[in-house]
Amino acid sequence: MRSLPRGSGLCILFFIAFLSEGYFRWVEAQHCVWYGECGESEKVRGKKYNCNYTGPPKALNESLELLTELCPGYDYGDRNICCNADQLRTLKGSLQLPLQFLSRCPACFYNLMNLFCELTCSPHQSQFMNATKFNGSNVLEVQYYIGETFSNAMYNACKDVQAPSSNVKALSLLCGKDASDCNATNWIQYMFDINNGQTPFPINPIFSDVPKSGYTPMNNKTYDCTEGLEDGSGPCSCQDCSKACGPKPVPPPIPPPWTIFGIDAMTVIMWISYTAFLFVFIGAVLAAWCYRKTTIMSEYGPILDSNNPLSLNSDHPDTVNASCCETLGERFENILRNIFSAWGSFCVQYPFLVILGSLILVVASSGGLVYMRITTDPVELWSSPRSQARQEKDYFDSHFGPFFRTVQLIITTPLNDTFIYSPYLGGSDVPFGAIFDKEILHQVLDLQLAIEALVTTYEGQNVTLRDICLAPLAPFNDNCTILSVLNYFQNSHDVLDHIKGDEFFVYADYHSHFLYCVSAPASLNDTTLLHDPCLGTFGGPIFPWLALGGYDDTNYNNASALVITFPLNNYLNDTVRLGKARAWENEFINFMKNFSNPNLTIAFTAERSIEDEINRESNSDVSTIVISYAIMFIYISLALGHIHSFRRVMVDSKISLGIAGILIVLSSVSSSLGIFSYVGIPLTLIVIEVIPFLVLAVGVDNIFIIVQTYQRDERLPQEELHQQIGRILGDVAPSMFLSSFSETVAFFLGALSNMPAVRTFSLFAGLAVFIDFLLQISCFVSLLGLDLRRQEGNRLDIICCVKLPEGQETKTDSLLFRFFKKIYAPFVLKEWVRPIVVAVFVGMLSFSIAVVNKVEIGLDQKLSMPDDSYVLEYFKNMSKYLHTGAPVYFVVEDGLNYSNPEDQNAVCGGVGCNNNSLVQQVYTASLISNYTTIGFTPSSWLDDYFDWVKPQSTCCRYYNATGAFCNASVVDPSCVHCRPMTPSGKQRPVGGDFMRFLPMFLSDNPNVKCGKGGHAAYATAVDLYPNNTGVGATYFMTYHTILKESPDFIDALRMARNLAENISQTMHHKVFAYSVFYVFYEQYLSIAYDTALNLSVSLAAIFVVTTVLLGFELWSAILVSLTIAMILVNMFGVMWLWNISLNAVSLVNLVMACGISVEFCSHIVRAFSISMRNNRVERAEEALAHMGSSVFSGITLTKFGGILILALSKSQIFQVFYFRMYLAIVLLGATHGLIFLPVLLSYIGPSVNRAKVFAANKRYAGTERERLLNY
Repeated sequence: MRSLPRGSGLCILFFIAFLSEGYFRWVEAQHCVWYGECGESEKVRGKKYNCNYTGPPKALNESLELLTELCPGYDYGDRNICCNADQLRTLKGSLQLPLQFLSRCPACFYNLMNLFCELTCSPHQSQFMNATKFNGSNVLEVQYYIGETFSNAMYNACKDVQAPSSNVKALSLLCGKDASDCNATNWIQYMFDINNGQTPFPINPIFSDVPKSGYTPMNNKTYDCTEGLEDGSGPCSCQDCSKACGPKPVPPPIPPPWTIFGIDAMTVIMWISYTAFLFVFIGAVLAAWCYRKTTIMSEYGPILDSNNPLSLNSDHPDTVNASCCETLGERFENILRNIFSAWGSFCVQYPFLVILGSLILVVASSGGLVYMRITTDPVELWSSPRSQARQEKDYFDSHFGPFFRTVQLIITTPLNDTFIYSPYLGGSDVPFGAIFDKEILHQVLDLQLAIEALVTTYEGQNVTLRDICLAPLAPFNDNCTILSVLNYFQNSHDVLDHIKGDEFFVYADYHSHFLYCVSAPASLNDTTLLHDPCLGTFGGPIFPWLALGGYDDTNYNNASALVITFPLNNYLNDTVRLGKARAWENEFINFMKNFSNPNLTIAFTAERSIEDEINRESNSDVSTIVISYAIMFIYISLALGHIHSFRRVMVDSKISLGIAGILIVLSSVSSSLGIFSYVGIPLTLIVIEVIPFLVLAVGVDNIFIIVQTYQRDERLPQEELHQQIGRILGDVAPSMFLSSFSETVAFFLGALSNMPAVRTFSLFAGLAVFIDFLLQISCFVSLLGLDLRRQEGNRLDIICCVKLPEGQETKTDSLLFRFFKKIYAPFVLKEWVRPIVVAVFVGMLSFSIAVVNKVEIGLDQKLSMPDDSYVLEYFKNMSKYLHTGAPVYFVVEDGLNYSNPEDQNAVCGGVGCNNNSLVQQVYTASLISNYTTIGFTPSSWLDDYFDWVKPQSTCCRYYNATGAFCNASVVDPSCVHCRPMTPSGKQRPVGGDFMRFLPMFLSDNPNVKCGKGGHAAYATAVDLYPNNTGVGATYFMTYHTILKESPDFIDALRMARNLAENISQTMHHKVFAYSVFYVFYEQYLSIAYDTALNLSVSLAAIFVVTTVLLGFELWSAILVSLTIAMILVNMFGVMWLWNISLNAVSLVNLVMACGISVEFCSHIVRAFSISMRNNRVERAEEALAHMGSSVFSGITLTKFGGILILALSKSQIFQVFYFRMYLAIVLLGATHGLIFLPVLLSYIGPSVNRAKVFAANKRYAGTERERLLNY
């Protein structure tokens, strides 16, 4: 026989050896690694080691149902297995938390159970398991060979599963670190780590897809999260399986700015428009100038030409061929003149009767002030009871209780020392910010404990934090909710100092505990050697994004600020408990104001802080306002008099009359406040601060017009004083009536606004202006008559009993009147000045139109605080450090049938739920949070209830005898599962079962054996019908992203409402979004429209009233309205230049500007319309000289001194919205009324009214005025 080659022999030997090893491994596969339970675990109390057993698998004679429950789909048939009933029960207990959180996704949970079932019971154990340590009969450590394919598939099926009650992914609670840092390897390592509190001995996973060290890794079949199971379970929902969602939503692109040639489009358009206007205007001016050089003609030519049948100098002086409108206008004006003349004469003849009657009416009206209520509640100030946000707030408060009150501290340190923590078990070094220095943390904890210990009194009773705080697990756990990093350490100095180590190394301390807790804030046992809980003492998690600030991404160790939040209970209709909360907050504020620590910089706020500071601001500005009004009062008292000589200073002065005029203005304000107080309309601070300014502007102007018209008038022969004043009042009162009635109508129409601040201001202002007018034409006229009698009797002002000797005095015009008449008016109306004026003012208008859409909308809340307010520091730190915005609730209104599967699917986010359900849509929005401002997945009581009620879970049990709820922590054989372990029992509860177990869920506190209890998270989220007969309104909560400026808040509100509207349309049921700030920012969604509407309505009212009261002179009314519109548009230009945002306060000022502008314009236009000079230029010059001086001294100078004082206010809101806007109103009103309007009238003013000229000729026939008129 031929011998085999040497190489062939070696090959045969290796082949035989390989077959032998395979045979022996195959034989080994037929035996177990363990069987049954033996001794107590030394590491995990209450757990046992498995017994060392290398015999064949044994038959399971009991607990077959438990095997089927835990290992569905693993039908080992009649084959034996390597575990007994005790091991199955231990497995079930260990997997309760994963079951509760991961069973939302059937594929995920199936794969997970596959991992543990193969480990615990597989008859093939020895193929992929190796016991490496023993202690007698106990197995102390094993190696578990797992296929990489299997582990990756299991992780991929589970990585997106949500934990609805925590707004985080489930792996954040089950992986020992944040879900973003979790992967297939470290998740399985964590589950098998002895330090997780569940594993009684080390299980070392070894990952490989190929045989290793003689072991074949467990690589069973897995299901993808998009696949359904063989038992009929559907694929995972989109919320729990991103692959089931399709592509990630992409936010729409930000619309590019509107530009032309790369320049802002409005700027380009206005430049082109302005340039075109200049060309046309300059051409028209030059053409008119050339025409006048060849033809000189007066507009009065047809009237004065005796050969013209329309002339007043014709042969038929008793008739004039005026148009119908001209005749109607003259008659209407004549009626007004006669009425006011008769009334003025009566007031001077019977002054005491008129004054007494006025006084009685003022006192009666002002009596309502005893019923006055001042509203400082920001909600009442800024949100209409009829507004959507207010109605939604009321709905939320009535069904779930008002949003809790917040006390918050943001703590930083001036120290800059960062330090490095090096984990003992290896891993990269971790840098920590200075705020995490242990000594600093102890000092912060001391502060926190001191705040907890604060005691105050309310109505004789002591009030502590525990009396008012939010305690979600009460009465079982009365600890207050404190969202603080120190709650990771149970608010205990001892736990903070807890350390594991020896004389050489520190194995675990507060650093390792912190790093674990920020990854798994709901953990009851960290994986370090400390084994301290992360869950707060109040029974809930402290999410790091709520308790830390100034970090980047999720590197919480880099945080530079600690945020401590104390949520306090709020009360809807319980003034006593609300009073206690406010009293404790006041004690907290006082404590923090006096607290000092050189190592800590603290910004703080309480719920009452903003309201307190606004009130303090108002009180602190009283002195500023008083000085402002005092300056105006002094000016008015001194400026009214016209001093002819030094000897007659005290005779010709009008100090007493000026004071009387001011008292009339104040009386009109108090009467308005009183009348509306009778009706029950509350005042606001805006009303108190703005209306006196407005009425003073209107009232003083009218006072100056009456007095100065008298001072310039010559008494006619045989005319008595009362007749002269009556005649003067007949001349000027129609102009006063025009302006006052225009403003009153405009303000009352402004009261149609939905914004309470604007509506209240408009009501009070409209009535105050009209009462002021009535008092001026009655009481003031009587007082003027008395004062003139005093002056004519040479009696001293104020000291009326002293009389000067008679002396001859020459009557002269006032210096201001002479300046306007001789210098100012002729200059403004010069041939070469007028085109410049028009060009400049149209240029200002063009600029303002170009920037009107760039005025920022909103109110920077920092502006509402005094300069020295502690809240300003809080606002600054909030913007700088905080990473999470306000909670937002998606409220499902009453009427949805949650017992119906279709309605369940429209809301929930788990298996079988609609892809466009409420929870799913909010989740999808959170994926593009930069666009939607929805920061997190919503908490869903419905999904957690479905997980809680599953029969595989130990959560839902009741006492078999009584039917009462049996908590998962109770060990009692009489407690049975709520639902049977049958196919129907594993389905969602519907019909009667749904309502039977829901109240149990809402009363169940989370614990180690059941983390899904709904008491802490959802006790207030579900409004049950009486006797638990059904579900009413419910909410699903998430958080906005961090919101810093007004545009952020406005955008967040808009986006949330759009999302809620989409959900409502999908569900065919009303859903709305609610957050605590919505009531304040809703006004900004429509403020541009509201502003345009308010101002347009006011302008329309002014136009109509002016048309009528000017004697149906339509063109005059158009010019008045045009000038006022220009003033308002220019106000927007000033607002843009001066960084004044558009909000309720500035809108009130704009409405007021509309009213004050009437004063600047209407008097000038009426004076122009009744002037009978030869041409428009001369008529404009006369109107400007006579009325302009009164307007300038009455409004401009009066207001200017008072406004400048407002610049000294400590209040930023005063400096911005009152000083700046008032100054702009007065300057723009004065320049338009006294410069632009006369020039405009000189170009395109209305022609003379022939009927008025004819009537004036007849009225002044035979008097000195006839000579002046003819001249």
